[in-house]
Amino acid sequence: MLRKIRIILASVMFTGLLLLFLDFTGTMHHIVGWMPKMQLLEAALALNVAVVAVLVVLTLIFGRIYCSVICPLGIMQDLFGWLGKRSRKRRYTYSREVKWLRYPMLVVFIAALALGLGTVIQLLAPYSAFGRIATNVLQPVWLSATNVLAAIAEYYDSYAFYHSDVWLRSWSSLAIAAVTLIVLAIISWRNGRTYCNTVCPVGTVLSFFSRFSWFKVCFDTEKCRNCSLCTKNCKAACIDFKTHSVDASRCVVCGDCIEACKFGALSYAHKRTNKQTDNSPGNHTNKKPDASRRTFLVATTALATTALAQEAKKTDGGLAEIEDKVAPRRQTPLAPPGSLSANNLAKRCTGCQLCISECPNEVLRPSTDLLHLMQPTMSYERGYCRPECNRCSEVCPAGAIQPIRHEDKVSTQIGHAVWIKKNCLPVINGTPCGNCARHCPVEAIEMMPLDIDDDDSPFVPMVNEARCIGCGACEYLCPARPFSAIYVEGHEVHKEV
Repeated sequence: MLRKIRIILASVMFTGLLLLFLDFTGTMHHIVGWMPKMQLLEAALALNVAVVAVLVVLTLIFGRIYCSVICPLGIMQDLFGWLGKRSRKRRYTYSREVKWLRYPMLVVFIAALALGLGTVIQLLAPYSAFGRIATNVLQPVWLSATNVLAAIAEYYDSYAFYHSDVWLRSWSSLAIAAVTLIVLAIISWRNGRTYCNTVCPVGTVLSFFSRFSWFKVCFDTEKCRNCSLCTKNCKAACIDFKTHSVDASRCVVCGDCIEACKFGALSYAHKRTNKQTDNSPGNHTNKKPDASRRTFLVATTALATTALAQEAKKTDGGLAEIEDKVAPRRQTPLAPPGSLSANNLAKRCTGCQLCISECPNEVLRPSTDLLHLMQPTMSYERGYCRPECNRCSEVCPAGAIQPIRHEDKVSTQIGHAVWIKKNCLPVINGTPCGNCARHCPVEAIEMMPLDIDDDDSPFVPMVNEARCIGCGACEYLCPARPFSAIYVEGHEVHKEV
């Protein structure tokens, strides 16, 4: 029963989080948007005291159920381990805690948090690793499959599916995600929960509490026949059948050992000690553990939604082939509205890339800067940051992008537009344009004559920097190719206009 409950809850959590990253219609975050906020590191960075307290209490009561039920990377490891188990059963062995690696990794992680070394944090954080894999590896596969279905449906005059662009956001992020997936799959397939109990900083932190958990996997030495089935089925390598001991700091309460034991020598119950008990008849019972001891406290929330699939935003305007735009070299990168400042984004962002996956305007992409690798940055080659959209602030679980209202977003200045004379079409060939001024949502651009003393002078854009919010509509819609005649320079600290 313990194992079945764990599998059901883990399946719900993993499926919800995976669909959240794969979704391109904007509907899933209304249903399962609470799931990322249940991740321990992200809740701590967001200063969500209630969630952190609940997770700590759950660990003190039930042990490390977080790692087997809530953490998507832990559940993914179980999937790989299950595949490995089908090829070679009973392959695990007991091993001692690898303290020389486990605790130095935690020290490195804490130091990275204190120093704001985002790249180190993102490489070690479990939820971030899952997010990178889902966004860079799994989402393109998902979108490609839906595009095939859309083509088939179109052939039969059906619009049950529709086409979505599949584009590479960052080669470096894709490479890191692919390597992470391959290494994790090999380790999990061969050795089970090695990553959780040697590298993962969240698992190490929870291990301090799980040592004192109320419920633990315990031995009944009278029933034990030393068959070693429990040890051979323990993916955490924490059961020593020879000494009848279970390392609660590494046990993730998966229930595999209890199910594997043919003699009922293992149970999930409250015991003061896991040592061999007194052999007197009065100290043993044949009663089965109370079912209430095997239940978990899981928060459940569902919000109804009828959001429509977003419409395709890009057209070529005709039959002419349009040259792709090239991103300008910005002296200051653009941080999303709600992130408050580049410093706040760098300190709190764990690089899970959920905001990148959810961005409907294709503005966010992973940074290639070494110090902020895989954290979100903005660029306007494929779209612009629409004033009515605040989805990235809704889905961020770590507080790196604070929730921002639509009315506040139009008054938040994340940067300002800069005009490049040598790229402007009216200056180059005298072609009247004004596209940037016509589409500026805050009317921060006005067309003025380049030379006020010349009646035939071309009209060029003049930017009111005090009014510009840096949304990028001008940069995206500028017809100049490959470099826009106007682009947005970021601000280190966001301002109110």
